[in-house]
Amino acid sequence: QVQLVESGGGLVLPGGSLRLSCAASGSIFRIYVMGWYRQVPGKQREVVAAITSGGSTNYADSVKGRFTISRDNAKNTVYLQMNSLKPEDTAVYYCNAEVTIGPMSGRYAYWGQGTQVTVSS
Repeated sequence: QVQLVESGGGLVLPGGSLRLSCAASGSIFRIYVMGWYRQVPGKQREVVAAITSGGSTNYADSVKGRFTISRDNAKNTVYLQMNSLKPEDTAVYYCNAEVTIGPMSGRYAYWGQGTQVTVSS
């Protein structure tokens, strides 16, 4: 099994910053894409940012220039640095990783349990 454990959420003032972390552990052979998604009640989960094992990144238009995704492949960890936070960034943030568990296995997507980010004065 593969587990993803997120940390770093919380309450922050508008304009503030937070850094989310997500560590993957378990029967991991290789991790391909890692990403961050977010969801608010009544809406679909949306992608925020993603990063490949080679370091290529993609961002949602709403967070470009404010959020930065990075990863430490040696630690199987992905980070999301969130700056200039806005109330509309309030959501539960989920970590996602595309993983193979063996040299001949297919790729499977795993999710973290989610961490609440609240931007409010």
